[in-house]
Amino acid sequence: MIKIEEVRKSFGNLEVLKGIDLTVDKGEVVCLIGGSGSGKSTLLMCINALESIQSGRIEVDGIDVHAPSTDKNKLRRKLGIVFQQFNAFPHLTARENVALAPRHVLGLPKSETNQLAEHYLAHVGLGDKLDAYPTQLSGGQQQRLAIARALAMKPDYMLLDEVTSALDPELVGEVLDTLRLLAREGMTMIAVTHEIPFAREVADRVAFFHDGVIHEIGPARDLISSPQRTRTRDFLGKIL
Repeated sequence: MIKIEEVRKSFGNLEVLKGIDLTVDKGEVVCLIGGSGSGKSTLLMCINALESIQSGRIEVDGIDVHAPSTDKNKLRRKLGIVFQQFNAFPHLTARENVALAPRHVLGLPKSETNQLAEHYLAHVGLGDKLDAYPTQLSGGQQQRLAIARALAMKPDYMLLDEVTSALDPELVGEVLDTLRLLAREGMTMIAVTHEIPFAREVADRVAFFHDGVIHEIGPARDLISSPQRTRTRDFLGKIL
């Protein structure tokens, strides 16, 4: 599981996370919703040790993420992360983009990493784009390429940071369909999203972030349909 206890994070004098407590069990999908600057994306970066924390504790499968003794590169193999931007290498084909990390980080031979890449690209619906370069792909296809690249490291958890926010509306659905597939397969996911219908459908729980705290958390359908707190109702009212 991922266990977060009293986590605080500041950028200079600005405290962005103000004592976050959250546990995500294996196989669970948790969506983080809330306004810009509420701390959602920062929390993902702290889980993956891409940002330090001022206090508190984050554990992934019992490993203290921010302990000085923790091998963070080894830890990150458990945590696939996909950002808003696709970050593909433009000079590499889709197959080469996905095969790169397993080859250089895991030390797998080229033949095996190519097979891995082909498998995961097919899994996200890009089996016919193996030799395409990122500029030859639509935004939705590039984002699915980014998901395949994360999956090729065979992570135990996926962290998704508003993966549809940079897409044209007509391309959002194909990426969400890929995430639905991963959820059905039992992938543990923490997803920052503004796609409220997707969160209601796919997530086990939804956490509403406001001003650096989890203002309300609960079963996805219950929280979205019948939020208990005024700020949550106001936010969802504007979004929906």
